[in-house]
Amino acid sequence: MKALVLHEAGAPFSLEEVPDPAPGPDDAVARVIACGAGLTIQHVKAGRTEVGFPRIIGHEITGVIEAVGRNVTDLAPGDPVTAYFYLTCGRCRWCRIGRETLCTNFGGYVGRACDGGYAELIRLPARNFIPLPPGLDWQGSPAEIGVITDAVATPVKVLRRAGVAAGETVAVFGAGGGLGIHMIMLARWAHARVIAVEIDSGKHDACRRAGAEHCVNPHETDAVEALRDLGGGGIEVAVDFVSSRETLEAGVRALGRGGRLVTLGGASQAFEAQASEMLEKELVLMGSRYATRQEVIDSLDLCARGEIRPLVTETVVMDGAEALHARIEEGKVTGRAAVMIGDAAP
Repeated sequence: MKALVLHEAGAPFSLEEVPDPAPGPDDAVARVIACGAGLTIQHVKAGRTEVGFPRIIGHEITGVIEAVGRNVTDLAPGDPVTAYFYLTCGRCRWCRIGRETLCTNFGGYVGRACDGGYAELIRLPARNFIPLPPGLDWQGSPAEIGVITDAVATPVKVLRRAGVAAGETVAVFGAGGGLGIHMIMLARWAHARVIAVEIDSGKHDACRRAGAEHCVNPHETDAVEALRDLGGGGIEVAVDFVSSRETLEAGVRALGRGGRLVTLGGASQAFEAQASEMLEKELVLMGSRYATRQEVIDSLDLCARGEIRPLVTETVVMDGAEALHARIEEGKVTGRAAVMIGDAAP
């Protein structure tokens, strides 16, 4: 099969012929049609996330099952599928109660701990494949379908973690990125008011089209003051996909009474919050990590019903992946991008 192989951190992709994977007893192999390209996997390519090399990255796939192991009974060749990003045990307390992102025996990530979707075939534990529901045009829009598993599912979890209610004001930091744009869409779907916080003013129009009522550029105005004004004295929810010290502290300071701050990692920097302000306003500061398997399924169903349509603004074939990742590294991609791997038809 053809695959985009990384041999070391910071190196360009190598488009190679590598052996086809065969399923183990509890595995399945899927033919990949498209695979989303975002900052999460660019961190691997750039060397900011450590992996063992050589490695094939990518996890936001649209694919079709090609073969299954002898113990696999819930998948069959020809089934259209996507993939769950986390390699979890399925047995620990957290997996049993449907909070797989806290798996005690967490095995790593697809495309890091094992080879991912930048290849014509991908082998995963069968439980990591999720069948696509009827109503999703996976053949006509494979790039959009693949990114649902992350770009839509992650904001779905944020809505639930933060308890976003209709009429509340939600500020999205890093609003023009692949997760930020979809967070705007999901917050609007939940009937919240959305303020996009984005330093690239060239992405503001896209944020407005996604549902942002206002756009704030922290490089041009005092973000805290602007958010407080737009929120009528303070916002209810700040969702931070950047998570630098600057953005996290701005988010906390912009919160009104009962406000909630959600960090999704990003720069993962330490920050300060005033305990007295947390007490007086009863603030909640929380983390949100990817999504559960059920939240991925719910996100697929949400898109199958036509209530949310994923935004993919750039696609390339395999030999265009290097240039695409350069644009991702420079922050030039609005929404999501994807690499087209194979044909939808067998």
